[in-house]
Amino acid sequence: MRTPPSISRSLSAVWYGDSRLRWGLVPLAAAYRALAQLRRAAYRRELLKAVELPVPVIVVGNVSVGGTGKTPFVIWLAAELAKRELRVGIVTRGYRGNARDWPRVVTAASDPREVGDEPVLLARRTGCMVVAGPDRVAAAQRLLAEQAVDVLLSDDGLQHYRLARRFEIAVVDGVRGMGNGLCLPAGPLREPAERIREVDAIVVNGGDWGHAGVFRAQPVVTGVRGVTSREKRTLESFKGAPVHAVAGIGNPQRFFDLLEEAGLDVLPHPLEDHAAIGSEELTFEEPGAVLITEKDAVKCEGVAHADVWCVVVDLMFDAEKTARLMGLVLRDVRGS
Repeated sequence: MRTPPSISRSLSAVWYGDSRLRWGLVPLAAAYRALAQLRRAAYRRELLKAVELPVPVIVVGNVSVGGTGKTPFVIWLAAELAKRELRVGIVTRGYRGNARDWPRVVTAASDPREVGDEPVLLARRTGCMVVAGPDRVAAAQRLLAEQAVDVLLSDDGLQHYRLARRFEIAVVDGVRGMGNGLCLPAGPLREPAERIREVDAIVVNGGDWGHAGVFRAQPVVTGVRGVTSREKRTLESFKGAPVHAVAGIGNPQRFFDLLEEAGLDVLPHPLEDHAAIGSEELTFEEPGAVLITEKDAVKCEGVAHADVWCVVVDLMFDAEKTARLMGLVLRDVRGS
C-alpha cells in the first residue's frame, strides 16, 4: 500500500520547482522570516538566555526542512570523535515518538514507536548514549546526569538556541541546495538563507551545490542485510529483476536515485517522513525484493517478510576533508 503524498511533499514541488504558486505564499514567508530573525537576535543579544553545559556541544542541523543527511553525518562524526578517544553523547528530538514522559534514554532495544526511529538508529549505529526529547536542554542534562561524556552532539539542533553550543555544522543536500531561497511556507527554509554563513562548517551531501569552503561527502551503500534473516548481500546481487524501494525519509528520491545509479530496476514507493510501517507497506502485487532504508528498518522488524532488505548508506569523506573538518571541530572542542 502506498501512503498518499503529504502536504509537505506537495509543497516540495513549489519549493524546488518553478511553480508560481509560491508567490501567493510570500507574505506568510515574510512574516515567518521576520519572526525567525527576531528570535535569533533575542538570543544573540542575550534577551533570551542560552543554557551553558559543562561539556562542549556540537550542533548538527540544517537551514532547510526535509532530509539532508543529518543522521548519517552524526553517525560519522560520532565515530570520528570516538577514534580520537573522546566519549560522545547524543541528544535528539525523538520526532513522532509517542512516549508520555520526556526526556527518554534510548538504547538499541528501545521501541521506535515510543522514542522515534532516528534515536533508535543512532543508538544502534554509534554505541553512544542517546537521550531523546523535545526540550534539548532537559535531554542534555539527563544525559550528563546518567553518564560522563567529553562532548555532546545535538542532532537537528541548529534552531534550538536555548542550548548553548561550541560548534555548529549545517548539512545541505547538494542536489536540492536551498531550493527557491524562500522561508516557509513559500520555500523550504527554516531560517533566512544567510544563516548558513554563520555556522562553523558546511557539509554538502552529494551533488554540486556550494562553494570551495564546504566539506563534500558522498552517500555510499556499505551493506545490505535481510531485516528478518540478517543475511548479507551485495547491492549488485539485486540486478536483473525489478525491486520495490520503500522510503519513509525526508527526501525519498535520494534513496531511489542511489539504487538506480547502482543499476537496479526500481519501483519507487515514497512514504511520509517517519511514517509508521506495517506489513501492508511492504507487500505488493508485483513480484520483487523490497529494499528499505536503515531508518525505516528499525520500525518494521516485527512485520517484515523474508524478502525485505535493509540498505545501509554511510557518508564518506576523503582523507583530506576528514582531517580538515576534524581539525576545526577538535580545535573548538578541546579549546586548543
